[in-house]
Amino acid sequence: MPEINYIDVFFSVQAFQEEELRGKSAVIIDVLRASSSITTAISHGAKKIIPVADMSDAMKIATTMDQKDYLLCGEKNGNKIEGYHLGNSPAEYKPEVVEGKTLIFNTTNGTKAIKKASLANEVYVGSFLNQQSILQALKDHDDEIVLICSGWQGRLAIEDTLFAGSLLHTISGGNLPDSAKDGAKVAFGLFEKYGDDLEGTISKSDHAKRLAELVPNDDIAFCCKVNEFDVLPGMRDGILTDLNG
Repeated sequence: MPEINYIDVFFSVQAFQEEELRGKSAVIIDVLRASSSITTAISHGAKKIIPVADMSDAMKIATTMDQKDYLLCGEKNGNKIEGYHLGNSPAEYKPEVVEGKTLIFNTTNGTKAIKKASLANEVYVGSFLNQQSILQALKDHDDEIVLICSGWQGRLAIEDTLFAGSLLHTISGGNLPDSAKDGAKVAFGLFEKYGDDLEGTISKSDHAKRLAELVPNDDIAFCCKVNEFDVLPGMRDGILTDLNG
């Protein structure tokens, strides 16, 4: 496992500058719901996912591709973007829908974090659904690791912080040293307090309450499932693919 003192946690997209990630590796976390949808889509056979920062970038990429090869995917403030094929619910990313397709993916927080991390040595996308794959990938790292919680509009999101804490809890064997970074201590402490009831805690979170009227009822429960998929979404030349594949 990586040296715990070399793991930091950022609690929102706005909490870091691009240059801070140079020479480090990053795990992008957006449990509700970009990380969970990306993980599901790749597990269900999506060929590749192109994360974009905004709708204009998405449309520029779409105009260069054959219409039968891609799907426009994503949300703005929790709502499916008008004219897009899919929103940001993992339930939409069924094998019969995404298999063999290129997904152009645009979300309020998650894809912005992925794009902003482009200078990192490695960029992985992590969720509870593929937790073991993330842990396995981090085992081989001797560089510094940053767990980037996408958060919500610059604020901490408890579901992202809990996932970061879950990783730290496993890596440290449940015993975080005093020398750990402040961000790691916060995430670890939150997981120690609430980790026994992920779904209950996350369903009462601010973000879940905001999404309650917008998303399918079982989205939250699904995003809290641990180790549902054995995939490792990671960046290569601006494109997310399964690095386990």
